[in-house]
Amino acid sequence: MADEVVRDDELHGFMRQFRGFIDVTMQRFGEDEGEGEGLRAVLSEHVGADAHRLPVVSESVPVHRVVDADLALASLAEADPGARLIGIAGDVRHHLTLADLLQAGGSWGGRVRVGPVDYVQLPTGPRPEDRRQVVSSGVHLFRFDDAPVVVRVQGVASQYGREEALVEVVAAERPVAEALIDRVRALMDERSVLRGQIITFGFDPYGRGMAGITFVERPALPAEDVVLPAGALERIRAHVVGIGEQREHLRAHGQHLKRGILLYGAPGTGKTHTVRHLLSSTPGTTAVLLSGGSLGHIHAAARVARAHQPAIVVLEDCDLIAEDRSFAMGPQPLLFEVLDTLDGLDADADVAFLLTTNRVADLEVALAQRPGRVDLAVEIPLPDEAGRLALLQLYAARLFSDAALAAAAARSEGTTASFVKELVRRAVLHAALAGRDPADEHLASALDELLSDSEVLTRSLLGVASSGADGPAEGGPGTEGGSWPEGGSASPGPVPVPRPGRMPGGYRGGRGFGWFDYGPRARG
Repeated sequence: MADEVVRDDELHGFMRQFRGFIDVTMQRFGEDEGEGEGLRAVLSEHVGADAHRLPVVSESVPVHRVVDADLALASLAEADPGARLIGIAGDVRHHLTLADLLQAGGSWGGRVRVGPVDYVQLPTGPRPEDRRQVVSSGVHLFRFDDAPVVVRVQGVASQYGREEALVEVVAAERPVAEALIDRVRALMDERSVLRGQIITFGFDPYGRGMAGITFVERPALPAEDVVLPAGALERIRAHVVGIGEQREHLRAHGQHLKRGILLYGAPGTGKTHTVRHLLSSTPGTTAVLLSGGSLGHIHAAARVARAHQPAIVVLEDCDLIAEDRSFAMGPQPLLFEVLDTLDGLDADADVAFLLTTNRVADLEVALAQRPGRVDLAVEIPLPDEAGRLALLQLYAARLFSDAALAAAAARSEGTTASFVKELVRRAVLHAALAGRDPADEHLASALDELLSDSEVLTRSLLGVASSGADGPAEGGPGTEGGSWPEGGSASPGPVPVPRPGRMPGGYRGGRGFGWFDYGPRARG
C-alpha cells in the first residue's frame, strides 16, 4: 500500500511538472501575459457565447484555390460595415487550428492573444503585376445572415506539414456556419481568378503533392500560321471550338458537349503548335495544361474545368503515362485515371480534353481498353517538300531568296518543323558571326552543318529519324511508301505508325510546353 501511495505521489508530481511545461511552452508561443487581448475572450464576445463550447465547421482549400477563398471571404466581410480582421500572436498560429485553440481549455486558450494578421502575395494572372495580398493567418469577425460568425484562415505552409489551406467557422448556431461554408464555395467559383485563364499545375519535387499553379499568357497564333494537311485544322477547330460555339443548339437537341481529341504524330511535327492556335482561338476559355509529373493532378484539373466552363484540358505526351502506375492510387495506369476522369464529367459539360502523343501505337492499346473517351483522332504528319518550303517562308520571312528556300526544302527531306526552325536560327547566327546580314550562303552552310555526320544527335533531338548526310534512312520518315487521306486520319480502329501525307504547308512544333517561350512571331 505504501508503495502505491509513493507511485501516486510521483505521478501527481509528474503531472504538475508537465502542466508547468505546457504553460511555459504556451507563454513562449503566445504573447506575454497581459499584452493584447485574449483570443478566446474576443471571439466569445463577438458570437455572444462561450466560443470554446461551440462546434467548428471546417473546409480544406487546395493550394490553387487559396486566392479564390480569400476573395470570397473578403466579399462576405465587406457586406458588414462592422467587420473586423484580427490575427493570432506567437508561433502557435502556425501549429494549432482554431478548433485546437478554442477546445483545448485551461490555460492554453487563456494565453493565446490577439496579434497582427499575416499576409502573403499570390499570383492572380500571368503578368508580374497580377498579384493579390492574401490572408495567410487571420480571423474574420463579421455578421452573416444577421448572425455573428468567426472565420479563421490558416494558409498553406509546407514547412509545417500543411499542404492545403483551412477555413474554420464558428457561430452560435451550427447551421449558420454550414451555410457560410456553402456560400464561400459558391463565391469561389463565381469570382475565381482561374476563370478564363491558362494555368499549369506545379509539381512538388519532394513528392508532397501540388506545389501551386502558374498562370500562362494566352498565345496569339492566327490560323494562317498553322499549315496542316488539307482540312485537318478545320476538323480540329470544329471539334474543339465549333462545339463550344454551338453549345446551346447541341444541348437543345440532347447532344453531349464533352469531347476528347487526340493529336498524334512524330516529335516536332506541330502538335503543340496546333494546341497553341486552339488556345489562341478560345479567349475567355479556361485551360489547364498538364505534362510530365503534373499529369498526376488530373482530378484537380477536371474539377477546375467543371467549375469554370467552357474549359480545355491539355494532356501533353499521354503515351508517357500509358503504362505508368507510379501516380495512380490503384493497380491501373495513370492514363486510365485520366480517361476515367474524362468519363466522369457530365455529358453536357463544355469541356474538351486535348491529348497529344508521339507514340500512338503505345497509346492506342490503352485507349482501346477505355473506348468512347476520344471521339476524334487527327494525325499531324511530317511535312513534305511543300510543307518544308512553307515552314522556311514562315520562319525566314524575307531573309533569303526564293531559290535558296526551295533548295533547302528539297535537301531537308524527312525533317521536322523543329529542324527547320533551328536551321533558320543557325543561318542567322552564321551571318552574325561573319559580321554580315543573312544571305543565301548562310542558309546553305547552316543546312550543311545540320545534315553532317557530327550532328546526328542534334537531328535526333529535333525529332529527325536516323539518316545519312543528305536525307533520311531508307524506309524512314520522309520516304515514299504510302499516303494518308487528305486531312489526316480519324480512324477509330488501329492507327498505323505515322507516315508522310500530302500537305500544302508546314508546322511549328516541339515537345512539352516550351512553346510558350516563343512569344508572338514578328511577321515580315
